[in-house]
Amino acid sequence: MANVVVVGLLWGDEAKGKIVDYLAQDADYVVRYNGGNNAGHTVVVDDQVYKFHTVPVGILNGGVSPIIADGVVLDPQVFAGEIAELKERGVDTGRIKVSANAHVLLPYHRLLDSLEESSKGDKKIGTTGRGIGPCYADKISRTGIRMSEFIDPEVFRKRLNDILKRKNAIITQVYGGDPLDADAIYEEYKAYAEMIAPCVTNTARLLFDASQACAGIVFEGAHASLLDIDHGTYPYVTSSHCVAGGACIGTGVGPTMIDRVIGVVKAYATRVGEGPFPTELNDETGDLIRKCGNEYGTTTGRPRRCGWFDSVAVKFTAAVNGTSAIALTLLDVLDQMDTLKICTHYEIDGKRVREFPSDVEVLAKAVPVYEELPGWKQDISGISTFDALPANAKRYLARIAELVETPICVVSVGRKREQTIILDPEMLEM
Repeated sequence: MANVVVVGLLWGDEAKGKIVDYLAQDADYVVRYNGGNNAGHTVVVDDQVYKFHTVPVGILNGGVSPIIADGVVLDPQVFAGEIAELKERGVDTGRIKVSANAHVLLPYHRLLDSLEESSKGDKKIGTTGRGIGPCYADKISRTGIRMSEFIDPEVFRKRLNDILKRKNAIITQVYGGDPLDADAIYEEYKAYAEMIAPCVTNTARLLFDASQACAGIVFEGAHASLLDIDHGTYPYVTSSHCVAGGACIGTGVGPTMIDRVIGVVKAYATRVGEGPFPTELNDETGDLIRKCGNEYGTTTGRPRRCGWFDSVAVKFTAAVNGTSAIALTLLDVLDQMDTLKICTHYEIDGKRVREFPSDVEVLAKAVPVYEELPGWKQDISGISTFDALPANAKRYLARIAELVETPICVVSVGRKREQTIILDPEMLEM
């Protein structure tokens, strides 16, 4: 069996959930390794739509053990609601395991996120307001509460009282907000702690033992490479390691145990929130892509910014992730286009380049240089083999693979499992 990382190659929302779900049909474990409930995955199984925020997508497959690993920040309130909804829909949630080292997101994180973002005015980052950044900040400053402490009532109460004194000082004196009540938070959250406690374990040891026993493990990335805290379009990024290397950092599984990396990217580009986006289309074409692709956030409902495929950015992220092959999704969204464009270069200060800038100010000046290809003007959502795709669709895929210097192993032409065209079965073997 194999250990496979599934990672997004642009700014998220690439339909990673569908690829994880597809792989999980033959896996033993599916592991969420980063982020919090600011990420969202939507999966369609048997015409049923499931929306995930913290629980790993693989839970929809009965033989899979879903793991929430060390690198995740978990909001107990959101997690409890997600569990309740899955139970109501007949999904067995008793298989979920949560790392004792995962950090706990609490009400003061959400409030501080909102207050800080509001204070930035037109320099805001565009966060979801879920408290993810402040929770990771506490983790890095060594003042956070881990799951092992959260499920111990006495320890949680003491830590909460100590931390909230400092947080309330910031809330009231820096931002002019209203202080939070420790007693009220404790009374609400101790019930969540009791619910979560049976799930909490040493997930790093569990996964090491599973890997040694040749289990099949899918590492489910949240967000995407250009939102990575180190390699993304900083400061317009999230607060975790979204690249494939984050699977090792966020789980305790060593890099020698990873067999391959599947990078997921759309047949076009999207972005949510602020920050530079070279191929963005603020016109009717962008509106058409948004409409055909239903480009609205799973977590926030915000309309996504849409643009043409950016091979400069994807070539960079494919390299950063050590991508073995690409799963290209939502190809069917482009069915109505007469002409398609692929960004092959940027022009920055009069110079044509193929390198993705690390400086966000430089990226903001990038003007995309496009190559035009003919569209196929045909509904491809029912096609199940590569050979059956229109010639122009094949040409489009081939040019993308050539420009990003990475083979394409999967093409998705719809939301359902069966709307998946496999080009390289070996890449999907577990």
